[in-house]
Order: sequence, then structure tokens, then C-alpha cells
Amino acid sequence: MNRTLRVLLFFLLVVVGWEILFRLRIWSPVLVPSPLSVARYLGEAVMDGTLWDATLVTLRRLLLGYVFGIVLGLPLGLLTARFRVVSDTLGLVALGLQTLPSVCWVPLALLWFGQSEMAMFFVVVMGTLWSMIIATDNGVRNVPPIYARAARTMGSSGLHVWLKVMLPASLPFIVSGMKQGWAFAWRSLMAAEIYVTILSGFGLGNLLHYGRELNAMEQVIGIMLVIIVIGLLADKILFSPWEKFLHRRWGTEK
Repeated sequence: MNRTLRVLLFFLLVVVGWEILFRLRIWSPVLVPSPLSVARYLGEAVMDGTLWDATLVTLRRLLLGYVFGIVLGLPLGLLTARFRVVSDTLGLVALGLQTLPSVCWVPLALLWFGQSEMAMFFVVVMGTLWSMIIATDNGVRNVPPIYARAARTMGSSGLHVWLKVMLPASLPFIVSGMKQGWAFAWRSLMAAEIYVTILSGFGLGNLLHYGRELNAMEQVIGIMLVIIVIGLLADKILFSPWEKFLHRRWGTEK
């Protein structure tokens, strides 16, 4: 039995067991809806376009902030690894702020930018930036020093060593940081969308919030399942191929 079939069989058993427990009235249907009601809500949300629109709004916000966080965090991470003064200042700040829960940025974003797209953008960037700085710094510091010495022996120097030797050699750490940054950015955005309502676009977090307000648990569970599926697809499509390629390229594949 291949892996895909095993996964599908597992989820089928989960759904069947969930439905059986629902029929046995183990819990109140107000608290935990049946799988059929969740599937009915998702079908209706897909047919009227609500789910598609919310997903596109959320992904657009996520990608904009995530890409900006990577573009800003990568050079800052290289500077942190290169200069001691930057490591002792920015590196320490990044290490401290990475431990800050994502939801803590939401009140600050509201005070600075109000209920706007810029508030969403700020929260996502804050969820991505610090992971990228730390991962890039760790990646460069774990590159064997002999690589840089060999490059200088062959005539490389200055920026060329960093771009052609240090940066490629630290890519496994950087990709891991990008993966972690994606997870933090995703959580940050969900927290922001739950607390911030922007009339120009309702995301998945907004639908989750409205489901709670209306006691529509089938909507809450349905949106949670959509968020999980998007996260799994992002890992399989964006990050897993990169990680497999880098493991093959660096000879660390099992």
C-alpha cells in the first residue's frame, strides 16, 4: 500500500469515527459539528465564492509580507554573521523578538497603522524577519572555515567570497529558516485577521472569527481544515523539493 493511499485511508477512518461519535451524542452538536455539516458548509462556501475570495486575500497578504521579510532578513543575517557589533546588537534583538508570540504584534500594528492592509503587512513581516536573520546567521557560522580559505587561495576576496561561497554553503540553514519563517508568518497573519477587520478584503481569519461570533462551529472547523491543507500544500510544493535537492547536493541524503 503506497503512502498516499495510507494517508487517505487514515483520514477516512478519522472522519467515519468522528461521525459515529457524533451520532452517539458523545458531545453537543453546538460544540462539535458533524463531518457532514462541515462538508456542507465548505461546499456552499466554494459554490458562492466566499472561500475562494477569502483564500486569495489571505495568500496575497501572506506572500507580500513573507517575500519582503526574506529580502530584508537575508542581508541582515549576513551582516550579523560578518560583523561582531551587528551580532551583539541586531543578533540579540532578533533572538529575543523571535520568542515573542505572533499575536503580540497585532496591538502595535493597530496603533501604528490602524485597521489597514499595512497593519497586516507589518505583522507578517515581523513573523518572518527574525527567523530569517537567525537562520542566515547560523548558516554562515556553520560553514567550515576551510571553504573561505580555499576560495581566497584561488583568488576570491571580499563580496565574492560571501556571494559565491558562504551564501551557497549556508543554503540548508537558510531554507530551514524560510520554512520556519513561513510558519510564523502564517500564524501571525491568522492572529491579525481574527482581530483586524478590513472592509476591502475578508480573509480566512475573518471567516474564522465570524464563525465564532455566530456560533457556527461547522464554519470554524471548516476554515481550520482549509488552513491546515494550505499549510501542508505549502510544505510539499515550496519547501520539501528544496530540502531534498539540497540534501542530495550536499551529500546528506539518507
